[in-house]
Amino acid sequence: MRDETAEQPAPLRSGLTTGSCATATSLAAARLLLRGTETDAVEIVLPKGKQVQMRLEFCRLTDQGAEAGTIKDAGDDPDVTHGALLFSQVRLIVEPGVRFVAGRGVGTVTRPGLVLGVGEPAINPVPRKMIGDHLGRLAEESGYAGGFEVTVNVEGGEALALKTMNPRLGILGGLSILGTSGIVRPFSCAAYIASIHQGIDVAKTNGYLHIAACTGNASEDTMRRVYNLPEIALIEMGDFVGAVLKHVRKVPVEKLSLCGGFGKISKLAAGHMDLHSRHSSIDLPQLAEWAAAIGADEVLQNGIRGANTSQQALAMASAAGIALGDAVCEHALAFARSVVPAQVQVEVFAIDRQGGIVGHAGAWS
Repeated sequence: MRDETAEQPAPLRSGLTTGSCATATSLAAARLLLRGTETDAVEIVLPKGKQVQMRLEFCRLTDQGAEAGTIKDAGDDPDVTHGALLFSQVRLIVEPGVRFVAGRGVGTVTRPGLVLGVGEPAINPVPRKMIGDHLGRLAEESGYAGGFEVTVNVEGGEALALKTMNPRLGILGGLSILGTSGIVRPFSCAAYIASIHQGIDVAKTNGYLHIAACTGNASEDTMRRVYNLPEIALIEMGDFVGAVLKHVRKVPVEKLSLCGGFGKISKLAAGHMDLHSRHSSIDLPQLAEWAAAIGADEVLQNGIRGANTSQQALAMASAAGIALGDAVCEHALAFARSVVPAQVQVEVFAIDRQGGIVGHAGAWS
């Protein structure tokens, strides 16, 4: 456990992806089958050439082949799979190459729009290549001409997947086996951003050309109420509005609705792509300037500058008949339009903590 009272905080510890775990456990199980080597650790090579050794919880023969397991260590990243047991079952088959199977706790793709086809186990391309490369080298070194059937499992993965965006993406039955570098960077949020991109891709591929990107549950409820959008068209962006805007620039839709709390939308209005408090803050003097531009007197402007929160500033403006919520949304809309293609119709909603709309800009129809 990290000492939170230390004056010099320890550097955050990196971890290894589920793709690395699946590679290590597949290699250990296959090696046991081909060479009879039972081990408590295995070394793999990550995509950029780094070698890492991973501890195994077990490596044993089964009635059908062999299996090996490891505990997923995400380092200091708040990863939903941290501490989960991931294990691979390997069976030798006649056909060369690797055939992948979704085991317990690993999802199956049920909607088009992802890099994997419908019906495929949710084992992403880089982990598939890592496993294929390692097993291919093992086969060559062992003089084995056949192939491998690899079944990847995550203990408790069905429940863990409910904490991810997999159900919304149409990945059912469990988690995805992920990773592009093999390493989990603490707080990089790469997996979250990838899920945002996948959500947009899946919605568009399935014919939903109006999507709503929302910062949380309250904003999602608001978009359901306003437009009756299905879950597939609701993109849970959290603080990563930049991930939405940049991806829509590459994969345009017909209409993009952005919805979030007033404070977060004020950050977007100020040109911030990441709305988390670590990376951006609410600019009360800026809110006062925007209020002044639509008629706020000096007393109200000073009150806004001295407000404790953006919600208090909004309440002051509303009491004075100043539509600060709409003004903030107009500025947020202008910034969003500067990023996405001109053919994309964009609108912005700001809500209060109860989900009530306190500001809007763009076409609402």
